[in-house]
Amino acid sequence: MKITVGILFGGRSKEREISFAGGRTVYDNLDKSLFEPIPIFVDSFNNFIELDWEFIYKGSIRDFYPTAEHIPFDKGNFQIYAESLGDLNKEAQENLTKPIGKKLSSDELKEKIDIAFLCLHGPFGEDGRIQGLLEYHEIPYTGSGILSSAIGIDKLIQKNLMIKYGFDSPSFFSISRESWLRERDAKHWMEKAAQTTGFPCVVKSPTQGSSIGVSVIHQAMPDEFETAIDKSLFIRKIKAQDWNKLSSEEKTEYIREVCDIREGIGIPIRIDEEEIYHPFDLQVKIESHFQNGNEYLLLESADAEAEVMVEGFIEGKEFSSIVIEDEQGNPVCLPPTEIRKGKEIFDYRSKYLPGLSRKITPIQLPDEHIQKIRKACEKLYTSLGFGVYARIDGFITDDGKVFLNDPNTTSGMMPSSFFFHQAAEIGFNPSQFITYIIATSLRKRQHEFKFSGKAGKLLNVINDSLDKGIKGRNERKKIAVIFGGYSSERHISVESGRNIYEKLSSSNEFEPYPVFLSGNDEAHELFTIPINLMLKDNADDILEKINHFSVHPVIAEIIAQCKNLTKRYGDVLNLKAPEKIEYHQLAKLVDEVFIALHGRPGEDGAIQKELSKIGLPFNGSNAETSSITIDKYSTNELLKQHGMLIAEHLIVDQEDWESNQEKVIQRIQSIGYPLIAKPVDDGCSSAVKKIHNIEDLKAFAKLIFRSSEDFDTEAAAQLKVKPKEEFPVKKRFLIESLISANGAERFLEITGGMLTHLNHDGEIIYEVFEASEALSGGEVLSLEEKFLAGQGQNITPARYAKDSNERQRISNIVKAELEKAARALNVQGYCRIDAFVRVFQDGKVEVIFIEVNSLPGMTPATCIFHQTAINGYKPYDFIEKIMTFAEENAHRGQQTV
Repeated sequence: MKITVGILFGGRSKEREISFAGGRTVYDNLDKSLFEPIPIFVDSFNNFIELDWEFIYKGSIRDFYPTAEHIPFDKGNFQIYAESLGDLNKEAQENLTKPIGKKLSSDELKEKIDIAFLCLHGPFGEDGRIQGLLEYHEIPYTGSGILSSAIGIDKLIQKNLMIKYGFDSPSFFSISRESWLRERDAKHWMEKAAQTTGFPCVVKSPTQGSSIGVSVIHQAMPDEFETAIDKSLFIRKIKAQDWNKLSSEEKTEYIREVCDIREGIGIPIRIDEEEIYHPFDLQVKIESHFQNGNEYLLLESADAEAEVMVEGFIEGKEFSSIVIEDEQGNPVCLPPTEIRKGKEIFDYRSKYLPGLSRKITPIQLPDEHIQKIRKACEKLYTSLGFGVYARIDGFITDDGKVFLNDPNTTSGMMPSSFFFHQAAEIGFNPSQFITYIIATSLRKRQHEFKFSGKAGKLLNVINDSLDKGIKGRNERKKIAVIFGGYSSERHISVESGRNIYEKLSSSNEFEPYPVFLSGNDEAHELFTIPINLMLKDNADDILEKINHFSVHPVIAEIIAQCKNLTKRYGDVLNLKAPEKIEYHQLAKLVDEVFIALHGRPGEDGAIQKELSKIGLPFNGSNAETSSITIDKYSTNELLKQHGMLIAEHLIVDQEDWESNQEKVIQRIQSIGYPLIAKPVDDGCSSAVKKIHNIEDLKAFAKLIFRSSEDFDTEAAAQLKVKPKEEFPVKKRFLIESLISANGAERFLEITGGMLTHLNHDGEIIYEVFEASEALSGGEVLSLEEKFLAGQGQNITPARYAKDSNERQRISNIVKAELEKAARALNVQGYCRIDAFVRVFQDGKVEVIFIEVNSLPGMTPATCIFHQTAINGYKPYDFIEKIMTFAEENAHRGQQTV
């Protein structure tokens, strides 16, 4: 008997994208020998939808809900959620849900699942409401109960209780929404802050997670204080003089940002008594408002906060801890993680984009201070009545005083989140830790559901299965998953490698080995690594741990403390020390290799040459093709020779730039502004910038030709380079003309994937997928928008036309062009091709190529998985097809130098 686990994810909160990504992680890592996963998507209207499997692998909720046919065709390329369609009635909501799955009533949910695994965040997810609904229907669920969840969501209630229980706390006070809207007296509240909390102080939303709506105010400045309060209450004030100064592009960008649920105020937006649902309508409303002579406009989120909290800023080391329960129900704090982020706050972006912050486990402190943090977290866990697990954040000052804040009853569950990251330190891989959470939750519900024996029966099923060891594996192919590297995309490579590892490890056919690559172009260094290193936040963290590997005394103590748990649910072999190996040693360890690297090395042919020498099959194209596709200039020149359309382009060499800058500038200006500047031989989105003028051009050259890793601050500001954005140092870069509509009726950016097969005669057959339409949040599609969950929007299949038959006609032309390019380059295995498509009024179609990636990103969010789903491939099926081709291709002698 398998236990059906309903994974509830999505929801209506501002953290819905992280919830969606976490639900996918649980779906993938659930032990399929024990459990049957049922994906239950909770939409913006609180509907339960049993989601068809292909939508689980979309990069974001916006990629599939609303579906393309429900998105207004004439309201701009805005990224929208379902609520942007308006105040939908029940029938309209039903029509919206039909294309993605089956809507379930609460009664149907009870019949469908045995237990609910809660991945929901924020209001309606971890505030006790969903827990109460599930208890009403006698459905066991994971995590804390109703009361502790209600406490865990409200920072003001937490603060008062923590003070009552003797915990240290900075001074704080709150401001109600009503009083702020009535007077908007920033000076008054700033003076109260000066008297109560002092400066710097923190302004935050009491019921939001992921550091949404948080600001740090360093000085007593009324304008800054007013902006911070508005941000926490999800209010924006626009002045006519500021709006009218913006260009058309800047106005659209402002609308995108203000409608963003993560960093803006979100949709719907209320203006006076009117609610605006679509970003396009909001822009029209603002224009109309200021054309009528008004001086300012107040925008309010319809899903807003009732009050704002102001508290003193704590100077100290920031940390986050996961607390779990042992088999007797006693809290055990796992090794606390230190969060290093410079001067900026640990906001949504730095939490979830790899490389923007450093997460060090355990926190670097004397052992007694680490234990002090652990004891404080365990005490708070018990004091607030939490159950099963919790995530508790805080600070520790230089004199050892611990300040705890923001205890959460639900943790983020992305692959490298604190939830899995800290559990791996004591021997749990993600699948094992999820099993532990389910079993412990059933034990908790067994005591709480005094009227139901269901939880106890389910727990017996798990215990019987674990006792009998029903996890038998057949003899499996051994696959080395190589990831990391030293390019500007090394952090994305880690995301890809983790995803491939998890997909392969869930199968009965493959046994993956994580292999981390570092070094430089002259010498690669390979390391086999344990699961706790693989789940570090980014490539730099992994490399640091490899170079300084040891088991911290506090972690050793926690391992001993949890030995009964890990003996039952985990595996101490997961903690084996890293080992340096050479390429030739791989042939003795594994049967095949999956290269999950991006840019150099990986996509340049260097690794392919080494693997060919030792006779190991590998994914992707051979060394010769890879050496061409890594170079965007050479790739496009080859495509141009085969009659395909590309942007006008030229190479800028550092020596030429420095010796005769004016002459180089004249050559570039012959193309005309605006234009695109990018590295010629790096990954697909690092340091790609739109150049508007000569100042932008000089700034780009200054950054890419710099002599150290440090940025020139003026150049970075000129190009609006984000904090800690990857910007590689290169000896040359590529200039391209800006590809525009050029009179086309329909103009869109696409990314198209494909898979190769061998027919009976050994000839390569190309299976070209439906391309995805990429919607950028800025001037250029960013690295995170392409690969990271919840960032950006990809609509699959691309919306070439309203009419379905016409859309398919255009799609067939585009796919034929993509295949033509792949054949010209002799792409093998699989690839991703980025291009622009122009559709003219007379039906003519033009495809203008941007670049070809011989090793596409394989993160959980990448749109190639959206495309394979249309052809019936789940991510694992796609990966299996890639490795099958690699093996067959190697046998026919094609993976050669």
